[in-house]
Amino acid sequence: MEKSAILREWFDRVDTEKIGSITAIQLKSAFAIGNLEFPITVVQQMIRMCDFDQNGTMSFEEFVELNKFLLKVQHVFSDLERGRGFIVPDDVYEGLMKIGFRLDSPALYTVCESFDRNKNGKFRLDDFISLCIFVQSARNLFDSFDTTKQGRVTLDLNQFIYCTANCRI
Repeated sequence: MEKSAILREWFDRVDTEKIGSITAIQLKSAFAIGNLEFPITVVQQMIRMCDFDQNGTMSFEEFVELNKFLLKVQHVFSDLERGRGFIVPDDVYEGLMKIGFRLDSPALYTVCESFDRNKNGKFRLDDFISLCIFVQSARNLFDSFDTTKQGRVTLDLNQFIYCTANCRI
């Protein structure tokens, strides 16, 4: 069966109301079936990250984009976990680089500390996915303010509040 058809079948099973879009709760339940446990806030962030029409739900096309990102993150994780079932902060750094994110040490360790659920320096796949969703969402938001594409932004208080409200997990 073609990959697109498999994704469509999976999406249609999750879209229990048959309206062509799924909610964060439906997406969270679907991940749980696959043994991936994400807090609802992370699932909501996934939807915001791919919600191109800004309606608060995920269409099939948006779901396909999320799937592409998640597959990329899973592949990087698999390359780095070396049979341990987890990665450590140095691996997180390498993984982020492979995905296309360049964080300096303070930013990396702040993000790692925030997403190290068990506070033991070991990141399971779902921890790494959550971290990558946050970084991608932060990048998307930053890019929306970096109109000159110079890697720097200036925010007023209202813009800063908007940013912090949209990047929370």
